Amino acid sequence: MFQTYQYPQYSYRQSEEQQTGTVKRHKVVVIGAGPIGLTAALDFAQRGIPTVVLDDNNTVSIGSRAVCYAKRPLEIWDRLGCATRMIDKGIEWKIGKVFFRDDLAYTFDLLPEDGHKIPAFINLQQYYLEEYMVDEAQKSNLIDLRWKHKLLNLQQGDDHVVLTVETPDGVFKMEADWVVACDGANSDTRKMVGAGFSGQFFQDRFLIADIIMKADFPTERWFWFDPPFHRGQSALLHKQCDDVWRLDFQLGWEADPEEEKKPENIIPRVKAMLGEDKEFELEWASVYQFACRRIDNFRYGRVLFAGDAAHQVSPFGARGANTGVQDIDNLGWKLKLVLDGDAPESLIDSYHTERAFAADDNLLNSTRSTDFITPKNEASRRFRDAVLDLSEVTDFAKPLVNSGRLSAPTPYVESALNTADESSFAGKMSPGTCCADAPVKVNGEAAWFLNQIGDGFTLLVFGDEAATDVSAGNVKARVLRVGKDLQDKDGTLAARYDAAPGTVYLIRPDQHIAARWRYFNDNKVEAALKTAMGGA
Repeated sequence: MFQTYQYPQYSYRQSEEQQTGTVKRHKVVVIGAGPIGLTAALDFAQRGIPTVVLDDNNTVSIGSRAVCYAKRPLEIWDRLGCATRMIDKGIEWKIGKVFFRDDLAYTFDLLPEDGHKIPAFINLQQYYLEEYMVDEAQKSNLIDLRWKHKLLNLQQGDDHVVLTVETPDGVFKMEADWVVACDGANSDTRKMVGAGFSGQFFQDRFLIADIIMKADFPTERWFWFDPPFHRGQSALLHKQCDDVWRLDFQLGWEADPEEEKKPENIIPRVKAMLGEDKEFELEWASVYQFACRRIDNFRYGRVLFAGDAAHQVSPFGARGANTGVQDIDNLGWKLKLVLDGDAPESLIDSYHTERAFAADDNLLNSTRSTDFITPKNEASRRFRDAVLDLSEVTDFAKPLVNSGRLSAPTPYVESALNTADESSFAGKMSPGTCCADAPVKVNGEAAWFLNQIGDGFTLLVFGDEAATDVSAGNVKARVLRVGKDLQDKDGTLAARYDAAPGTVYLIRPDQHIAARWRYFNDNKVEAALKTAMGGA
């Protein structure tokens, strides 16, 4: 028998405010202890914000669910102290192969260059991810995880929210300056505020089957169009840890979900893919449909939405949880500045502006992937099949193959928090873009650039430019000098940032670029810092 995961059970406890009947005001209450809610708790706590997390369950997610985690979310979790454990346990991969009928049509490499701490992707069951994040959260005295706490209702005032919460010991009320809803695609919180949640629904059904087996397949993502074992449909296979493999079968519009979930119907599909003699056990299965939609506003008064509560995409491209983690990365530092009185409350509105822009980009890519994988008419199918045929013999067709454009961060190119370039720069590190990592040395020891930034605003200065810390009110952008505070180990940092001696970058607390110049000018830096703080 194969060993299966043992689900932890977290203890419910009655809070002091429920015991005494005293209504207590909290800085932030997060709804939902899934990957996004736990990321929020860890991010807020690292920025010094006391956070209460409410979850109506008392364990991690059942079944592996989301399994693919991309480089950028892993970099965020690295800043929050839990990525190393995830990467050590997970399966690293960067190569994907696309098959059409009996032939290999296309191979891609998601991270062809060296000089990055974090891999392109890992595959890790969601229950491990959540367990590791709960373990990290329990180390913090700023995080109060409350299990078996279900939000029943909320009412908003001018400067706070009143929450009605149900526990095994009854119902009580609590208050929060801000509420962050991370309670999933069927968010009750979203319904409570009357938010719109619109988009496109897709009728096709898909079967997920997680099986446990010993196999020597490479750690790659394999995707088939019209394979011999599943004619007329698509299929996917890739590896998770503990010898668990994710299989995904397109079923078509007319499939009966209850019938397809039965082991006696799943097992023949798996054997058709792997061969009659392959030994395996079925660990978890689900049949799903999906939608591509988002909330009309990420902010409703003092209630903020993140993750699937704010946007829902197809699973093709692993854009769900990965996008939600970046929501929190965008929100945390802004919430901190507003709570401390160092930025206007209107800075929170830029959370909607930037993350709705990213959500729309993800929805566009997700819809395109879905339309390619599941053609809606014969003309679309002929186009897709022609692209796949051509991709086997020509390079121009390969970029048109779309088995799910895999998750990548969306630059905030139109954000009002950016300061436009006034000099010419090459490369990708333009204002609104998240910083690229690079190997560096700190005090003579090998290190990574991203680990040197993220706790506040940073003024990255290359060379001996006479630069000093710059402040806007109580907020300081500290100078980090390349050549003094850190060494560019092999020139990769300067190359990725197109940096000559004197080049200056203003970097936000979420490791996104706010502005850049070819020389230091304290007045320009101060103006850009104020802009990045929402006009503080």
